[in-house]
Amino acid sequence: METLTLDGLDRALLHALQVDGRAPFRRIAEVLGVSDQTVARRYQRLRAAGVLRVVGRTNARLLGQVDWLTRIRCVPDAAASIAEALARRPDTSWVSLLSGGEIVCNARAQVRPEREELLLGRLPRTPRVLSVAAHYLLRTYVGGRVAWAGRTSALSAGQVDRLRAAASAAPRPAGGGRVAPVAPVVPPVPDELDRALLAELAVDARTPLAGLAARTGNPETTVRRRLAALIADGLLFFDVDVDPRPLGYEIEAFCWLTVAPGRLAAVGRAMADHPEVGFVAATTGPTNLVAGLVCRDTEAFYDYLTERLGALEGVGALETAPVVRSVKRAGMMIP
Repeated sequence: METLTLDGLDRALLHALQVDGRAPFRRIAEVLGVSDQTVARRYQRLRAAGVLRVVGRTNARLLGQVDWLTRIRCVPDAAASIAEALARRPDTSWVSLLSGGEIVCNARAQVRPEREELLLGRLPRTPRVLSVAAHYLLRTYVGGRVAWAGRTSALSAGQVDRLRAAASAAPRPAGGGRVAPVAPVVPPVPDELDRALLAELAVDARTPLAGLAARTGNPETTVRRRLAALIADGLLFFDVDVDPRPLGYEIEAFCWLTVAPGRLAAVGRAMADHPEVGFVAATTGPTNLVAGLVCRDTEAFYDYLTERLGALEGVGALETAPVVRSVKRAGMMIP
């Protein structure tokens, strides 16, 4: 992949896309004070280099599903091949290979799945897999609808307000907002067209209406109406998948914390405001908080663990493991 260093305009573009993933380049250009062509060129450059991708994501709860965080310990020389096999599964959204032959991945399944439907039940039965543990993600403080602070600090409040004001009237959170839609009494059930749209948007949420219409075999007016309904129902939202390295973050790691139950929400919310935290969620299991950390270097990693994280009241045991390689991210395998 091309090595890039993002400048101020690139970062502003990332932030703008987090506010409104399908905003026309014209609208973004007006807010950033540059030409449409400049915004389009910057986006295409970053997209082609694999630095960013705007993706459509679904609300697991409204689909009667739950996200599972799965930890798999393997014989070290088998970890890469097992991680790649997991990444090829359609029910995994991200897969990371950690140091020491461990794999961490996110998989989605029904709340009460049959045993054979669980990720655990389909893992290869081999001595190369040493242990498997899977736990519910109970509450996400950063990730999904809530954007990582490292990519939402380039625009002023006024610029964010202008983008929000110009966005579609359909209700959806924007730019790292922390407001989740209220679930309807009867969750919407996606039909064939909905599922086709969701599949296309999961690959590229900026696919034009004409392209979505052609690929689903439906008129643009139908696609526009159905897209608006998916957003309004809270089933669909847009996210920006970003490689943190061009933003200056060279170290990625996972961190498992044991937090006093009465302090769990407070610690999760506090970590959500830390730019070193790209993902944090409460889970079931022997540890009750998991975080994906992004730090500029090993010194910054150490400082974060000892000074900021260590200072949070209620944090007990702490376990960390560096990410060796991201095998899959936002539903797509990484070359």
